[in-house]
Amino acid sequence: MPEEPKKPRKIVPKKYPMPEQDPKARTKNFDEVPLGQDGQTAILEAQRCLQCKPGLNRKLCMDGCPVEIDIPGFIRKVQEGNFEEAIRIIRMKQNLPAVCGRVCPYENQCEGNCVLGRKNEPVGIGRLERFLADWERREMKKGKVQVPPSTGKKVAVVGAGPAGLTVAGDLAKLGHKVTMFEALQYCGGVLVYGIPEFRLPKEIVHAEVDYIRRMGVDIKNDHVVGKLDTVDELLQDYDAVFVGTGAGLPGWTGLPGENLNGIMSANEFLTRVNLMKAFKFPEYDTPIRVGERVVTIGGGNVAMDCARTSLRLGCKESVILYRRSDAELPARREEIHHAKEEGIRFELLAAPVEFIGDECGNVKQVKALRMKLGEPDASGRRRPIKIPGSEFIIDAQTVLIAIGQSPNPLVPMTTPDLRTTKEGTIAVDPEGRTSKKGVWAGGDIASGAATVILAMGDGKKAAKSMHNYLIGERSWPAPEVFEKLSCEM
Repeated sequence: MPEEPKKPRKIVPKKYPMPEQDPKARTKNFDEVPLGQDGQTAILEAQRCLQCKPGLNRKLCMDGCPVEIDIPGFIRKVQEGNFEEAIRIIRMKQNLPAVCGRVCPYENQCEGNCVLGRKNEPVGIGRLERFLADWERREMKKGKVQVPPSTGKKVAVVGAGPAGLTVAGDLAKLGHKVTMFEALQYCGGVLVYGIPEFRLPKEIVHAEVDYIRRMGVDIKNDHVVGKLDTVDELLQDYDAVFVGTGAGLPGWTGLPGENLNGIMSANEFLTRVNLMKAFKFPEYDTPIRVGERVVTIGGGNVAMDCARTSLRLGCKESVILYRRSDAELPARREEIHHAKEEGIRFELLAAPVEFIGDECGNVKQVKALRMKLGEPDASGRRRPIKIPGSEFIIDAQTVLIAIGQSPNPLVPMTTPDLRTTKEGTIAVDPEGRTSKKGVWAGGDIASGAATVILAMGDGKKAAKSMHNYLIGERSWPAPEVFEKLSCEM
């Protein structure tokens, strides 16, 4: 008898929901907003995946993943309920899954490429990654992570942010002895000092760092390379060096009145709150002050973090001032959605022109100007144009400047033959190699301020190149390559 034709597969058009704290409740605490999915919901979400076959519908989701995770492979294991094998597949490529499952802009990457997303909502790849990492942390025993026998090669990693942690983990998996040098008392870089607790609990970061440590990576905290020693000195003891020192230099507007009390950079504000636990004052002895109204300048994820943190610290109104429209906001849509749910006021198509203070030198108002959008600029977004005579005033007791960061200059300043670009980033080739033989760089110090997952992608590329170098491929680009790069950037 002929086989019965298979019934067409029923498509579930929307993602299964992620439970979240109620907006009114969560503005009073620093607990994580999304609560995570349970195992049964994860299986149902995984079953939405079409498991695209090679060919016309190749695995486009993997094309969008900077760290090259076998996405269909791990989702197939979730469909089967085999969570242990699913997280093992992720761990083959990804050293920080619990982090990326929370803060990665997957809507523009893996999920943005999902075939199902052409007519429906894409598969919740980020939610599945988070679920598996959280399941692993709860259910699996913590022991030494198996790595191959030692190659005898030693690598120094400067900076324990997303790029550095990726390099360290990948090289440890290949048998190299890795030592990380971190300036702060905790590892994680922007993951610990920049992203708030309600988006990324610090216990999650510490657990991921512990996984790297269990691979045999030696971590030296409170060690500032560029002060205690230099890259040149490290090269006397190590076969290769990776620099991943990030973009910790805050950007400023340069407007009149910016030196008034009550105006601070997003870096200072978030570091005080996240790393130094100012939100638990006086239990932690780091005070922080917000007035009744806080105005945040900027529209990226950092601006959303500042505005939402301000609410949780007790301000009555938190305002975002951004010079373009809602469509051009660079923050993740999920973060914008959460900010709006929490009552953040958005003053769009407006930019500050002056900060006004009282007789004691404290900021009391922001003078702003209305804008309209013109033709697209180099970023592809429409250029904001000032509207003459449209000035208006916003009362403010605290102003937070969240308009971007510049690369940390310490390592380039103390390594004379390390070429940099006019933006202050370290000039690197596509493999992350610098102008100094035996030295690689990646993440924000090489690309400028970008996302966590792109920094991790830089780390993976650099780790591959470093491994080839360590096992015998000693060729290095000619000096003129870096001269050209430093001019073009």
